Amino acid sequence: PRADLRLGGQPAPPQLLLGRLFRWPDLQHAVELKPLCGCHSFAAAADGPTVCCNPYHFSRLCGPESPPPPYSRLSPCDEYKPLDLSDSTLSYTETEATNSLITAPGEFSDASMSPDAAKPSHWCSVAYWEHRTRVGRLYAVYEQAVSIFYDLPQGSGFCLGQLNLEQRSESVRRTRSKIGFGILLSKEPDGVWAYNRAEHPIFVNSPTLDAPGGRALVVRKVPPGYSIKVFDFERSGLLQHGPEPDAADGPYDPNSVRISFAKGWGPCYSRQFITSCPCWLEVLLNSH
Repeated sequence: PRADLRLGGQPAPPQLLLGRLFRWPDLQHAVELKPLCGCHSFAAAADGPTVCCNPYHFSRLCGPESPPPPYSRLSPCDEYKPLDLSDSTLSYTETEATNSLITAPGEFSDASMSPDAAKPSHWCSVAYWEHRTRVGRLYAVYEQAVSIFYDLPQGSGFCLGQLNLEQRSESVRRTRSKIGFGILLSKEPDGVWAYNRAEHPIFVNSPTLDAPGGRALVVRKVPPGYSIKVFDFERSGLLQHGPEPDAADGPYDPNSVRISFAKGWGPCYSRQFITSCPCWLEVLLNSH
């Protein structure tokens, strides 16, 4: 039942109480929790008679950025250089090419050309990179949510452990071993969310995370068990009506998200560009 429980004389929502007992002892408020889209009660009305209290059906919302590591003093933000995205051109071009609908001769008709008759289009494509090398082909996502992981005995999604490369550096092998359960990427009414299911942090950047009009790249650290809205649909619409930011080092894609496993990059880290990260994802949103 949705009614509060009492613990030590203090009333608490059941999801807060169970979350504090089983996952996050420092959890203070229920507003810090976000339901995961895989829960059957995810789309239930907020005023329903019951509420899910399974602590593993929730994630914790990612709060303000934690202080950067000490070595970031060697790379102050005012010396930031634009992110090098030149290696992303190939995957972005291929994504646009896959958006075209191929129809065999003789199949053109009013019915086949109607939107309802066409195959549902993917809402994003995911590319996996190791430093400057893209490994494997683009993974098109049609479902509302997709798991991206290293190796699991069951379940479905994008398995990075199956992508082979002849030669890998030691840093890549070490980072790949930290991917584990990886992330859950979901398209929700307000935007695209990433839930960190791994035991190590992930680092994310997108145009809607950057400060408006700011020249400094914003890379957010997402600890294990936390979620963050990596792409905001409403804010994206506002940004695309404004001036295009400087991108002298490569093409600028306003509908993309970049996620690095275990290693951060940007003005507050020793790695200035994401192409210096051992293992990272490029999420190319289908703007159509």
